[in-house]
Amino acid sequence: MLEIFIFASLHALAQGVQVADVMLSCSFIEEGGGMTGAHFIRSPATVVLRDLPMNSDLSPETITPYIPPVTPNADDLIFEATASSVEIPEAESLLHADCNEQEVICELSRYIPRGTKPDSVPVYFIASVQLEGGGVGFTLVLQAIVNENAESNTASLIQSKLQLPLSQWGTLITEAVFVVFSRSPSVATPIGEDTVLDCGYRQRDIPAEQNLALEWRWQYRGQGRTILDMKETEEGTLVEVDRDGASANSTLLVRDGNASLTMNKLKVSDEGTYICTINSGPFQTQQIVQLNIIQPPRVFFSENKITFQDESPHRLSCHCLHYYPLDVKVEWFSQLPSETESIDLTEGASSSSHRQHSDGTFSLSSFLIVQPSEHPPGTVFTCRVSHVALQAPSEVNLTVLTPEPGQFSNLGEYYWMILVTLILSIVFLYQASR
Repeated sequence: MLEIFIFASLHALAQGVQVADVMLSCSFIEEGGGMTGAHFIRSPATVVLRDLPMNSDLSPETITPYIPPVTPNADDLIFEATASSVEIPEAESLLHADCNEQEVICELSRYIPRGTKPDSVPVYFIASVQLEGGGVGFTLVLQAIVNENAESNTASLIQSKLQLPLSQWGTLITEAVFVVFSRSPSVATPIGEDTVLDCGYRQRDIPAEQNLALEWRWQYRGQGRTILDMKETEEGTLVEVDRDGASANSTLLVRDGNASLTMNKLKVSDEGTYICTINSGPFQTQQIVQLNIIQPPRVFFSENKITFQDESPHRLSCHCLHYYPLDVKVEWFSQLPSETESIDLTEGASSSSHRQHSDGTFSLSSFLIVQPSEHPPGTVFTCRVSHVALQAPSEVNLTVLTPEPGQFSNLGEYYWMILVTLILSIVFLYQASR
């Protein structure tokens, strides 16, 4: 993955909203030839997003300003993009990526809108920015702004790879004209609940014939299908749905650019990658949303209470039922009545294999053999279970009880008493029958 550094400079203050510039270290991707066929060539590039509205209180003392190169270089790929014409919701999360130790993936390449030719003017680029670990993800279409005077001026600096004139400080001036975004590119939802996969778009110029269309496609482990297909036509809205309980709001799509997908009563089979693709005028762009299904385990002991009757080994059983996904961690601990620290007994435990149920969830049992001589009454056994669906490990406890008065401490004596009682009963009946 590409290592990203983010810088910002407080640029303006308008109507109470702070505006900042964000600089992203990216990769410019282009197709290349070769004896083995087409492959991709990556070149280092920089994208400077100008005039992003920020809601946070930005302090000038904590901001590192963007400074253009002192000496412009025709080999540098620096895209200076004005982003004020299209809104990128929650773009301020990019500012906090470094502090939150989040990685930002930024890739850009040439883009050819529908109905245009590769060598047509203006020139477009597409940039994909994904913030891992939470935060906005977006795909941005950039239009190169070429100064005709600079293009005709032989003294102007020309970018060596793109063959486009650069600004006086060596940057390629562009403007954001279309963006598809998700404020929650990764969602985790329990089985049986409803969820909304967030997706939206913004466009600088709405064409007279917009030909607006929305597609949600699901992919998982080599499989895929279209979940929802929505088109706005002169006759009205055409919608095809291939999943019960899935829907999108056509009114919100047209009015607010809201392309979110609602899904009811989630199942394990709904897990996967969802691709939100929006067609509007000449642009077709997509954003990926990952849906993770989670279900916390139900944890309990087989025993409600435990009392050792003799010195024979005793097996404790801890059960974890109906969890998803598969990975679960079971730990065993004991705490003697005279101690304050717990003893880790996990190494001595064993587990059953994972059992999968018809709803896709899993179950597992863990067993621990304990010696009564080592665990007197008052000892507390703990079964601790960790799982991604649990905010904190789930624990169940079992305390060794003192045998009640009248109970035999030696189970062998108990069996002998039963045998003696049985013999005496037989003798009594024999004597009574004579």
